[in-house]
This record gives sequence, structure tokens and C-alpha cells, in this order.
Amino acid sequence: MDPVASKRGKQTVRDMILSTLVIAACAGVIYLFIPKDEHADPIKAVDFTVELATVRTAAPYPVAAPEGLPKEWKATSVRYDDVEGNAWHLGFLDADRRYVAVEQSTTAAGTYVPEVSRKAKDTGRTETVAGREWQYWEGAKYNALVLPGKGHTTVVTGSAPKESLVEMAAALKTTPPAAPAS
Repeated sequence: MDPVASKRGKQTVRDMILSTLVIAACAGVIYLFIPKDEHADPIKAVDFTVELATVRTAAPYPVAAPEGLPKEWKATSVRYDDVEGNAWHLGFLDADRRYVAVEQSTTAAGTYVPEVSRKAKDTGRTETVAGREWQYWEGAKYNALVLPGKGHTTVVTGSAPKESLVEMAAALKTTPPAAPAS
């Protein structure tokens, strides 16, 4: 047997192991020298101002959004669904990183509120917030403050304590819908 041919198989395995070690060493060096911030917040805040301006011209009701919340509150999600009940959603984390959402829709309150509040039920109690009477709903996962309107419902819901829901409801401001073009 040819001595070169007998070494060919061993050289291939040895070369593959050496190549793997070189690649692993390069990856290790890259990992060590790429800057990373372990203390950075993994939850990215969203800016909802553009969506809010757009929805305020499209929605058939006065669209609510908070103004003047403490800087520790962080907006995390925003969406508008003009097909399913003209549903407006703004999600936030409060100062203690508990979830609070503002939900509005033209869908009937009896259907809509349990849906967005994860099956919360009307307690029959009310909470006066900024001069308005909100219904208080409780659930296993979320509680909610519900404000029925003409042709729409506003819900402040989430896993946050009632105090955070009240704080959000107090911060809500609305702009009437744009007048239809003649």
C-alpha cells in the first residue's frame, strides 16, 4: 500500500479538528471583544405618536391616550384594527413593570370587555376618576376600569394593581374624531 494513501484519512480528521479549534478560538475572541450591555433593558419602548395621530383621524370615536404619565411608565405596544370593531390598543408597563393597557372599540361592551380583560366580571362597583364614573371589573388575571361611551367603550385593564389602572385612567385625554369631509 502506498504510504501517502495510508496517511490521507488521518490527515483529513486531524485537519478537521484543527480547523474546528481555530474557528472556536476566533468565535471566543469575537465574543470577548464585542461590547454588550448586560444591564440594558430588554423591553424596548415604542413611540405611539404617529399611530395616535393617524387613528385619531380614522376612528369613529374620540381616541384616548395618556398624557403626563411618570417617565418610569413605558409604552410597549400599539395597534389599531379598523376591521374588528375599530379596536385601539396601547400597552404599557407601569413604574413597577406591571402591565396596563388602554383598549377602545365599537364592539358591544358585553363582548369586548371580557375579551380584553381576560374574562374579568363587572363587580357592580364604580370608581370616580377625573370626574368620570368608571365601572370596576375584577378577574383572575386582569382587573379593569370600564367607561362606556356613545357607540364605543374605553377599558383600562391589566395585571397592574388598581392604583396603576386609576393612574392611567386619570392620564387619558381624548380628541374628538375628525368631521367627515363634505
